[in-house]
Amino acid sequence: MEIPGGLSDPGEDIGNTAVREVFEETGIKSEFKSLLSIRQQHRHPGAFGISDMYIICRLQPSSFNISFCQQECLRCEWMDLEELAKTKDTTPITSNVAKLLLYGYREGFDKIDITMREFPAVYTGLFYKLYHRELPDTYKT
Repeated sequence: MEIPGGLSDPGEDIGNTAVREVFEETGIKSEFKSLLSIRQQHRHPGAFGISDMYIICRLQPSSFNISFCQQECLRCEWMDLEELAKTKDTTPITSNVAKLLLYGYREGFDKIDITMREFPAVYTGLFYKLYHRELPDTYKT
């Protein structure tokens, strides 16, 4: 068992990639909420032999009916997070992401989310996205 994933298109933002990949693989429409974690590994053969970063995003679904891509998936289903966190039939990433989500639901996503804010770049007309833990309101002004 795995969560949907894939490569970004050139110039595509992280959140847009996650939303697109989930839709392409499952037919589920969603909205980007935050980053949950980043996995980094080196010399991975599936990453063309170079360093690879796998970014896990938290999305909010706006549709729930699954219509999965049969070229990419053998099966696709909604699963209970408790079950997903405990099963031995999944990858360590999927199991740990399920545990992160359980913690977020129980204790608040403010404890785990890495949010995004957009700022104007020093180059006229360009912007950049900064991902970080949410700051208290007293520090935002």
